[in-house]
Parts: sequence; C-alpha cells; structure tokens
Amino acid sequence: MSLQSLLGIDLPIIQAPMAGSQDHALAVAVSNAGGLGSLPCAMLGADALRAELVAIKAQTDRPYNLNFFCHATPVSDPVREARWRAVLEPYYRAFDLDPGQLTATPARLPFDAPTAELLEEFRPAVVSFHFGLPSHALLETIRRWDCKVLSTATTVEEARWLEARGVDAVIAQGLEAGGHRGHFLSDDLTRQSGIFALLPRIVDAVRVPVIAAGGIADHRAVVAALALGASGVQVGTAFLLCPEATTSAVHRAALADGGPQHTALTNLFSGRPARGLVNRCMRELGPMNPLAPEFPLAAAAMAPLRAYCERQGSGDFSPLWSGQNPDGCRNIPAAKLTRQLAGRA
Repeated sequence: MSLQSLLGIDLPIIQAPMAGSQDHALAVAVSNAGGLGSLPCAMLGADALRAELVAIKAQTDRPYNLNFFCHATPVSDPVREARWRAVLEPYYRAFDLDPGQLTATPARLPFDAPTAELLEEFRPAVVSFHFGLPSHALLETIRRWDCKVLSTATTVEEARWLEARGVDAVIAQGLEAGGHRGHFLSDDLTRQSGIFALLPRIVDAVRVPVIAAGGIADHRAVVAALALGASGVQVGTAFLLCPEATTSAVHRAALADGGPQHTALTNLFSGRPARGLVNRCMRELGPMNPLAPEFPLAAAAMAPLRAYCERQGSGDFSPLWSGQNPDGCRNIPAAKLTRQLAGRA
C-alpha cells in the first residue's frame, strides 16, 4: 500500500511538527494542499489542544497528524539545576537579570490517558510520536479509532523496535534534521547517521512504509529519497519562513540571512540534543554541555536570557531550530511549497 493510500493524502509530503514555530494554520494549509499537515502537541495544555483541534476541524476535512512526545518525566535534581544556573549566572549579571526570577516555560508533556480521552472526540486520522511510543494500552485506545500510528527512528534498531510494536509507518530521521533528535534506545550520538545512509538500511530492515526526514528541502531531495526506497518525506525547516508559520522574528531573521549557515546539535535549550543554528550561547558554552539538566528541565534557567535578548531583537539565547539545509526556506505560502516539494509547481 502506498503512503498516500495509507494516510488518505494526495502527495507523499508530510509537514514536520515544529513546536514553537507553528499552530493549526500551517497544518491546515499543508493538508488542504494534499500533503499531511502536522500539529505539535507536546507543549499544549488540554484547553489549548482542544482549541487547536476545533480550529483544524473548522478549516479542513483532510487528514492531519497530531504529534506527541513519549519521554519519561525526569525527577528534579536541585544540585544539577543549581550548577546549571551557575553556568548561566555571568549572563544574568551582564543583562541585569535576577536569576531567582525564572520565566515560566511551556511544559513538555508525554502522551497520557487524559490526552487520549480528549482526542477521542476528534479522532484524528494520524497520530505520531517522538522518543519512542506510549504504553500498549494507550496505543490500543488510539487504534480503536482506526487511527494510523507513526513514530521516529534514528537507527535500524529503533525502526525494528517500532515495527515490532505495530506502527503503520516509520519516520527515518537523519542526522541533518532540525529540532530534537528522536532517539530512544540509545543516547549515543555516534550511532546516528545522515538520511541517505540511514534510509536504505531502514527500508531493507522493515516491511512498513518508511518516511525520510532530514535535510530534505526541495524536489530534488524528495526524488532522491523516493529513489532510495522512501514512501514519502517529512519536511520541517523549509516551512519555517512560510507566512502560516509562527516562527519568531529573530528566528526568521537568522534563517533569512544570506550567508553560510552553521548548524549543530545542542542540549543547551532543553537538555536533549536538537539541531539549530549556531548562536552566541552555543559558541560560548559549547553546543553540548554536560552540566545541562535532563530534558526538558534545562529550559527554565535559559528562558529569562532568551526573553531578554529577543526583546532586544537578538537570537543569541534562543533555540533557532534548523536542519542542515536552511537554504530551502522560502517565504511563500505553505500550499505552494507543498506542491513544489512534490514536483507539482
């Protein structure tokens, strides 16, 4: 079965869920263009999630994807968090900020039973997961709606693990991809590889459709991924400059910079490796700092610095998520970009 038949879409294009840079508008635009629009849900409380779902339902009758995290909620470590604040203290002093006045940050919540209960009213066509899968009981709840389940694999071992637990398709996330790495069986980054090395290995290892993600920003890359056995592609960074995206002003400016773009994996902003444009924070603290608390606890102490700098028009302390191919960003409507990616401009 083709990916289009499996998901009920016209084009083999999935818009990657991008928390902090989009809401329902981007998802609706992509779905209405024939692709699969996605809504990032891990940072939405119940009321906000319901509001987004109502908006989607009012604006499209096409399939859409809801994306959730499956991380284990960490136990707070006051000693480690104090050390992290000490690392950031020179910046607090330089900006005349009080380190005791931490800015509230949106919680990053794993998928749970109350969320599943909320979704049952809307019965989305597709639900996808990052960092593994929820419990068997929660998966069975979702499947009762005839919902298709996708999840991210960063290695062959993860792809096989997901297939064994009944996912309908695997998203193969190459090292080029922007945002958080989806690994869950091992946090050893040396086991990660680029999409065009990873993709054919996963295609050969599993029987379910495989969706390629990472560095895919134009039709040429889509063609290459399909030639290597992908049933479709997931594209994120290329949509960040679309008018339907909620990408911040400093993030848009950094992406639109015409010079060479340097990206790196960093744990500074959340505690978990994620790819973004290198900025002052990453250069001075090192992109991967062993003192950063576990995901998502690192975000709290960084938030005041981010807020202060963004008020000054600077992204020095912001997570400027981007894949390795930000040149694919286009300030064009998301529907047009979706069709271009599929070769139907």
